[in-house]
Amino acid sequence: MNHIADFIRTIQSQDTRPCCAYLYDLDHLRRHARQAMQTLPPSCQLYYAIKANSEARILKTLSPIVHGFEVASGGEIEKVRAVDGDAPIMFGGPGKSDEEIVSAIRHRVKLLNVESLHELQRVKYYAAQINASVPILLRVNLSGPLPAAKLHMAGAPTQFGIAEEDVPKAIALARQCDHVDLHGFHFHSISNNLDALQHVQLIRHYITASQAWAETFGVDLRHLNVGGGIGINYAHLNEQFDWQTFTFQLGSLIKELRPDFTLLFECGRYLSAACGYYAAEVLDLKLTHGKWFAVLRGGSHHFRLPSSWQHSHPFRIVPVDDWRFPFPRPEVHGKDVTLAGELCSPKDLLARDVPVERLRVGDIVLFLHAGAYGWHISHHDFLSHPHPQMHYFQKEGETQSRNREPKADHLSIQQRA
Repeated sequence: MNHIADFIRTIQSQDTRPCCAYLYDLDHLRRHARQAMQTLPPSCQLYYAIKANSEARILKTLSPIVHGFEVASGGEIEKVRAVDGDAPIMFGGPGKSDEEIVSAIRHRVKLLNVESLHELQRVKYYAAQINASVPILLRVNLSGPLPAAKLHMAGAPTQFGIAEEDVPKAIALARQCDHVDLHGFHFHSISNNLDALQHVQLIRHYITASQAWAETFGVDLRHLNVGGGIGINYAHLNEQFDWQTFTFQLGSLIKELRPDFTLLFECGRYLSAACGYYAAEVLDLKLTHGKWFAVLRGGSHHFRLPSSWQHSHPFRIVPVDDWRFPFPRPEVHGKDVTLAGELCSPKDLLARDVPVERLRVGDIVLFLHAGAYGWHISHHDFLSHPHPQMHYFQKEGETQSRNREPKADHLSIQQRA
């Protein structure tokens, strides 16, 4: 991480405006994705869920490594096709428009995850209009019980998938459709699960349920999408999901149950989170009602994850010794500090009451594991603050930079050099 800190200091020294930037380590992303692929059992495929981070550089880095991409909108289909015209795509999401269904068919998606009986009728209708055969999976909202997790998309009343009791009806309807080819089922029941053994048992449930439906209703089961849901431990970065144990136990499960179909994974956060950093300069330090606050150049309009999940996001402080003003520099020592953004909202908080040894105005707060669900879920233009710069690292420190505001009155670091 030293090269990240050094580069941040360079950004600040060469620009009079406060530092605010995303930084992505593409080498780390590449290594992590390859390691995940290497231990995956042969009958499994790993897709990247681009909702976690759909930056073109991220997609280009992952394209030659993963088996394909999972998307949740027509816009995401376009993003994938702009990077790779032939990459396999799985398309899911509970609210597909007519235009998106047609786009999915025309862009030759590998699998379209159908979320309701009505959506199945619409897919059938548009496939007939185009005279195409559409490969589909039926997304099932299981009755449960399901493992504990940060979020549940199944096992509870939600807008996702077909209720488990309606699966026989959905299978019958799919088999009546000349322009629909039922390949199997899709389950994405939980999010941010950190227990590897628990996740294997969840997949056991998926496999046995699917095998039972296939046998009972004569389904030619070719693919089973077991979703993503593998999480990141933001509270303890050294205690992450045990991928090695998971894939080893998964291999044993496959040998036991002998599925004659391909298991598909759609992981987003797990692949991209650790490659990203969000850097924000301290603009002010203040003591109000007995609590210390550091106000940052940035906030939840750039990095919404901490506010959305109500957690204190892990960070490191990058000390910056230069001080260009003639008046004293505010600082705190050995205090609990809340890191707040620049928005006019008391909810714009990225970390709460976190102990710091030393923090000064002008230092940089570097948020770790910010490569997933950061910039891409944020309300970028609220209050019209400047967007952060984007920087990409690869090949032993070679850096490529992009300014999100090309009309701004300054250049990127690469252009200055």
